[in-house]
Amino acid sequence: MIIKEVVNMKDTFIKGMSIGLGLAAASKEQVDKVMEELNEKGQLTKEESNSILNELQTKGEQRQQELDRKVQTQIKKYLDELEVPSKEDFQSLEKRVNKLENQLNNEE
Repeated sequence: MIIKEVVNMKDTFIKGMSIGLGLAAASKEQVDKVMEELNEKGQLTKEESNSILNELQTKGEQRQQELDRKVQTQIKKYLDELEVPSKEDFQSLEKRVNKLENQLNNEE
């Protein structure tokens, strides 16, 4: 049941990211088109449009990083609420099992 919820959450996240990336691609194309039109009309120089595009790209990357952090935090919260064991939990258990196996092998 927990695995099913995690899988559903992952699918929802992937769908949301795909929609976001699609919108970002469409927005970039639209911005490029507007900048090109302004260049052709002489309302912006090539340097100005490049500067604006670079600024928009930087802001977009910053927002993407912020979104990534928020998503990671939210996923961790959900996993904690569902009491899904972490990678560290598994590693700790693996060490304990290995130690017990070694003890059993030494007793034989």
